[in-house]
Amino acid sequence: MNSLTTSTLAALEEMLQNAKRNPSSDCLPVYFEKIYVGNISRPLISAVEDLLKHGSFSHIQMDITRIILKNAPPAQLSDNLRALANGLHQLGLIPAWRNEEFAWYGSDGHEYFRVERAAFRTFGFRSQAAHINGYTSAGTLWLGRRSESKQIDPGKLDNLSAGGINANETVVHCAIRELWEEAGVPQGIAQQINPAGTLVIHRPHPPHGIHHEMLFMFDLEVPRNLVPVNHDGEVSRFIELDLAEAAARILADEFTDDAAMVTADFILRRNR
Repeated sequence: MNSLTTSTLAALEEMLQNAKRNPSSDCLPVYFEKIYVGNISRPLISAVEDLLKHGSFSHIQMDITRIILKNAPPAQLSDNLRALANGLHQLGLIPAWRNEEFAWYGSDGHEYFRVERAAFRTFGFRSQAAHINGYTSAGTLWLGRRSESKQIDPGKLDNLSAGGINANETVVHCAIRELWEEAGVPQGIAQQINPAGTLVIHRPHPPHGIHHEMLFMFDLEVPRNLVPVNHDGEVSRFIELDLAEAAARILADEFTDDAAMVTADFILRRNR
């Protein structure tokens, strides 16, 4: 494949426009005071209600219309959310537990709470991730195929590297760390990443909940003598594709949702 058709580019554009989907009417909204921050699915509501009723949760309230997180000191609200998430996990209601925390940031840039990363999807909280498009001077893209042992999207195609930004790191630190761990890109090369914008994805992701994430995108030209090598066991192999073949695989649903969006954005930027 050597060329991208007008219909293919239009399909990629439409996919990006549909990156955000409204939550189902079966979801119960979650608010941080008066700010809408997430949703939980109907099957979890009774369990959350029971845990809140029988536990000590001074900073979380619930009624028939919503869950409200109070504007308490972040450490105190985080402790309440950890206890609630742990309770749901013990009931088998939060899959893919990672023992790693994500932080939630307000529009002012401040962190207001943090909790187990898997619970972010359970509650529909907006997380953050760094994704790196690895391209070559020949106009190809390096893509990783996720390990079959991954709890989420095993075997799907992904960007050269990508990963959630944990509560104790910056966006750039995460990008450089993931480039080494997932693709073996040395720091001297990884530091050449070029910011390429952001995307927000918001869609149901059963049984994990709602995938609501801010994707920080970067582009990196990969030297022709550098072949990506995985170090952390999360990637089974890498493949190098031209943009038309990458687009075809996006439309054939071979990518993770977020990597599809990031790769589509790269392809469209290169064809404007």
